[in-house]
Amino acid sequence: MTERPRKRGFAARPADPESWVKASDASSIRASNDGGFSARLTIDVTSDQRARIKIAAFQRGVTVADMLRELLAREFPTVKGDPS
Repeated sequence: MTERPRKRGFAARPADPESWVKASDASSIRASNDGGFSARLTIDVTSDQRARIKIAAFQRGVTVADMLRELLAREFPTVKGDPS
């Protein structure tokens, strides 16, 4: 029999969560509107919600990502004086 490959551990979390969250993702290719790097956000939605979101984006002629970025920007506008 062949030996199973040794399972590698996942990257350790940093000691300071604030700097971890605020750190730019070096592997991120798409820049945000403010010139910084974008961050990835993962959420769980139902299959029905996902389908409705995709259909809405298609009908509007935009990508799902662009449509959701616009929605988030509208719902959570930048407030003067907030840290970036």
